[in-house]
Order: sequence, then structure tokens, then C-alpha cells
Amino acid sequence: MRIMAQIGMIMNLDKCIGCHTCSVTCKQAWTNRQGMEYIWFNNVETRPGVGYPRGWEDQDKWEGGWVRTASGKLKPRAGGRVKKLMTLFHNPKLPSINDYYEPWTYEYDKLLSAPKGQKTQPTARPVSQLDGRPIDKISWSSNWDDNLGGAQETIDEDPVLRAANLKVRKEIEDAFMFYLPRICEHCLNPTCASSCPSGAIYKRAEDGIVLVDQDRCRGWRMCVSGCPYKKVYFNHKSGKAEKCTLCYPRIEVGQPTVCSETCVGRLRYLGVLLYDADKVAAAAATEDPQDLYEAQKGVFLDPHDPEIQRQAEAAGIPPSWIEAAQQSPLHDLIFKYEVALPLHPEYRTLPMVWYIPPLSPVVDEVTASGADGEDHKVLFSALSNMRIPLEYLAGLFTAGDTAPVERSLRRLVAMRSYMRDINLGNEPQESIAEAVGMTGRKIEEMYKLLAVAKYDDRYVIPTASPETPRGIATLDMYNSQDPAKAMDQFPDLGMGAPEACSSEGCGSGSADTGSKVSLLSWSGDRPDGMFPPRRD
Repeated sequence: MRIMAQIGMIMNLDKCIGCHTCSVTCKQAWTNRQGMEYIWFNNVETRPGVGYPRGWEDQDKWEGGWVRTASGKLKPRAGGRVKKLMTLFHNPKLPSINDYYEPWTYEYDKLLSAPKGQKTQPTARPVSQLDGRPIDKISWSSNWDDNLGGAQETIDEDPVLRAANLKVRKEIEDAFMFYLPRICEHCLNPTCASSCPSGAIYKRAEDGIVLVDQDRCRGWRMCVSGCPYKKVYFNHKSGKAEKCTLCYPRIEVGQPTVCSETCVGRLRYLGVLLYDADKVAAAAATEDPQDLYEAQKGVFLDPHDPEIQRQAEAAGIPPSWIEAAQQSPLHDLIFKYEVALPLHPEYRTLPMVWYIPPLSPVVDEVTASGADGEDHKVLFSALSNMRIPLEYLAGLFTAGDTAPVERSLRRLVAMRSYMRDINLGNEPQESIAEAVGMTGRKIEEMYKLLAVAKYDDRYVIPTASPETPRGIATLDMYNSQDPAKAMDQFPDLGMGAPEACSSEGCGSGSADTGSKVSLLSWSGDRPDGMFPPRRD
């Protein structure tokens, strides 16, 4: 067993209102610079729809993720090392700018410089942010089908609808929709890292965040093809690949990501999960794609188990991380309440951004029919006929298996019905909880986490110390009470213990040349040797 820790995220789709605040704040923080105009590390898609980039889920076209060979092993769908070498200088499996969109701005100066008394109304034409040429007609963008705005034209191209062989109504009053915020999945088994010829993409051992080493990146763009979620982008200005960093500078100091911090609906949860790295390959190679959800759950470890705690400490995981894993909202939502599901587990990357499926439309539909929209018996029977088909949600989250999706939705329904009695002052019905394999107390705990959770309940992030060199805790001087003596262990730094200061300066050097002073033992006074001599 090789225990490791992973920072993950869960999003409650039942609370997403599609405001795109997360996308805008991420854009301002991370991609608001030249070469990144078309790039959105975080985007919010309306489903059904084709998403961004256009049709990213069509792996028959893009060949992202992993495939299981006849021998039971995994290989990138786009091919192994030989094929990568053959297509190194020509990779046809890349989304073009038309699949993303050509970013544009407007000639605002035309409005400001229009002469007074002009007979015609001045206009600001759209111009490309790539080459500055005028754009005659804008026909696509990162959220072109937002709120089903382009559903009449694009809904039939939705790969999930095609795979499930579903026919949906296109009339706006009968159609269904929900929002799907997406970031990099920071997978346990990332194909982008395996596809990179230069080894520039790596997974951090301390927290599992997948990053791009900009110094090693050579711009081959194999990572763009390998990522099935198409969350690795090419910066055409720098010639490097870039991707979501999970805001690791904030994570390291215990703060949530920018998209989580600014989320209006408070639908995001961040926490630590412990997992057995030795089980990752076997789980990803599970034969039946519909078993991948349970296989990935089998990779995670119980942080409350004393033996797991002991082995985690032996593996070098800090006690603060083990404690955070015990308090993690992710572990509760995945295992205790079993309402969170992974996005497209059939890609075999073992994604670490999970989702709670949406329920809201079924309540509205039941209420519109004249029935009690909060009665659990009515809602249980309506789940199979809800406006969002179970088959569609299963195509997104469980490789087509509707059982886990229905279980998650039934528990959300039970929570609504059970808590309504409590909020109205009625006696809670334990039978509602028993109908979904839960207890009333567990439902109340789930309600507190999903509905009224406070900041510290949603974001359980242990702090790190990136300024501390790795392995320093193993040195003899780590807990030394005499910093000057401790620095003697580093003679190569040329910064030994400070010597007494005299009129000639501090240490062996003179005031003219200056001498080295250990900042660890500096008392705060002004030694003459630390600064150049004064010139009167």
C-alpha cells in the first residue's frame, strides 16, 4: 500500500444558477493576458449542448483518455510512444480555433473619436484579438449555447444524447437544461501527463495537483490531444501549454480556489482524500466502464481507520493533512451520503472533480401538475420520468449506469421531504430516511452540508509550507535553539556564524567591502558590514 493525499472538488449542480462568476474571476486571475484570450480554465456549460471546445466529449473524434487493451492494460487512446513520435510534428487530433472560438474585442475608439454632428450612428466593429482583423460575423463562442440559446442548432450534436440515443424536445417551454461548471479534473491517472513527450506535465506528490513545467514544455501539444476533458490549452504567444492550476498558491496557504471563493451559489466543496496509489492502475483498467465508478471509490482510503492513519504518517503525510481528510466534505459526500459522482469515468483517468446531479426540474414539474412537489412518494415515482432523463445524467457521470444516479437523486428527494416536516414544525418521518437507506440524523447532517454549510465546512484545506525546503525536518539543526551554530552545517552557503562587529565592520571583512551576516541570528541592529559605507 502506498498512501498519498489528493486535493479534490465536488460541485452541487442543483445549486448552480449559471451566472458565470466563477469563469470571469478565474479569467481575471489566471488568463487575462496576451496569448490566453480564448482560454477559459473554468467555464460553465449549458446541458444539453456541445460545450467548450465544441464537442469535447466526442472521443471518437479527439481520441482523448485511455483505452483498455485485450491484455487488460491501458494505453492512450491517441496511441503509444511510436505513434506519438510519428505525429510529433503533425498532430491532426487537435481542436482548432473554430472549435474553441476566435476571441474578439470591439473598436471602442470609433465611438470615442466619432466627430460631433455625424449623421450616421457610430458603431464599434468586432475585431479579432489574434490578428486584429475585422470580424464580419460572430458565429461561435465559449458559451454560444448558454441557456439553450443555440439549442435549435446544436442540441443534436450533444455526444451524450447521441450515445444514449435520446430524443429531447427542442421547444423552449418543454426543453430541459442545467449548468455544468468545468475545470481541470486533476486526475489520479492523467492522460495529459502520459502523452507529453517532454515530461513537462507532472502531478505533485504532496497534493495531487497537475501542473505544467513551463521550462520543460516544448509546445508539442500532445497533452491537448490526450486530455479527454480538453482542459489543457496552447498559449500561442509563449508557445507553451497551460492549464488550470487549482489555484495552488491559495491552496498552499489554506485558501479555496478563486472559482470556489467567488461562487454565488456556494456549490463547490474542497477537501483532502487519501488514496492507495498502488490501486490506481488496476482501478483504471477495470473491464466494464460502468464499474469504474465503484472501482475509483475502492482506491480511496478511510481516514478514520487507525491503521490507515499510522501508515499515512509513516508515508510522510503531515498530521494536519490526515486531520483534514477526516473532516473532508468530499469523503462525506462520496461515501457517507453517496450523492457525488465523477464526470465521465469511462475516460479511465479517475477524475478528482465530482458532481452532485441536479434535481430541481422534477420538483417544478410535479408542482406544475398540481401534486405536492415536496412529497417523497410523489417525487420517488416521478424520478424516472423527470425532465432531465436519468439516462442523460448517467451518460455524464456513471458511463450509462442509472442506478447510482437514481440513488443520489432519491436521497436528495428524501432530504427535501424530511427537512420540510422539520422546518414546518411537524414530526419528522423516519420512514422517509429508511426508504433511501439512511437515518433521520444522517439526513439532517447531509442537509447542513448541502444547504447551510458555512465557509469552513465547505473548504477544509490544510496549509502547506512551500517556503520550507523539502527534507529540512530530517536535519539535526531543524529544532536547534542556536541558529548561528545551525548554519555551520551549510558551509557552502558562505554564511557562517556572525563575528563580533568592530569599527572596521562586522566579521572578517572591512566596512568598504562588506561582509556576510547571518540573517537567522541578526538582532535587528545595523552592522556596518551589511550596507555600503555612507558618503557624506
